[in-house]
Amino acid sequence: MKIALVGYGNMGQELEKLLDEVSGHKIVSISFKSKTDRLDKEGIKRADVAVDFTSGEIVLSNIKEILALGTKIVVGTTGWYDNFAAVKGLVEKSKGGLIYAKNFSVGANIFFKIVSYSSKLFDKYGGYDVYGLEMHHSGKKDSPSGTARKITDLVIANFGKKKVANFEKLDRQIKEEELHFASVRGGNNFGFHEVVFDSAADEVKLSHQAHSRRGFAQGALLAAEFIKNKKGIYSFEQVFDKEKI
Repeated sequence: MKIALVGYGNMGQELEKLLDEVSGHKIVSISFKSKTDRLDKEGIKRADVAVDFTSGEIVLSNIKEILALGTKIVVGTTGWYDNFAAVKGLVEKSKGGLIYAKNFSVGANIFFKIVSYSSKLFDKYGGYDVYGLEMHHSGKKDSPSGTARKITDLVIANFGKKKVANFEKLDRQIKEEELHFASVRGGNNFGFHEVVFDSAADEVKLSHQAHSRRGFAQGALLAAEFIKNKKGIYSFEQVFDKEKI
């Protein structure tokens, strides 16, 4: 598979390292290798799939231009979800293919399935409260993480009494319908997410710890393999839909 890297930051470089180690794939283009670079349209035309790890400021423009070139796209950049309907329209108009995720880690996506199923069980049998915590390195620019937002969405969808996520500091007693999810920034942590189900009888903790960026690169490659011969817009979660957990 011929791959175009769009963005050459930490994730772009990690994906390049991974592709050097596996057979059957080749990088044919790198866009934005420096801050003054532009989108390498000619290189992207030669690719089967473009993988975007850039920034929220330019991702929408990248999506539009890459789809117009007829190249499938993996979008690892966040910050465009408010424009989802417009992007879906672009995909349909171009008859292209796009797959996106807030977190491309294979382990994290399996973790999402576990959290979803567990929330149903703890809600069903009663007596439990639920809350969460996420930790990331000091260089992370957003808080809470997109992964934390995804986790709270899953818990709220499956744990009846929780209706709204609260990511802020609380100087009052929490309301029963609030799901509190705290964020910590510091050090070099690549990403830690934990969900706690607590009762008077016991406590169950579910957690996912990223050790490096390798898991995200592996997921991005899996997503590229998935979208290569497909049309339409997909979430990375759909790659795992055939799995029954």
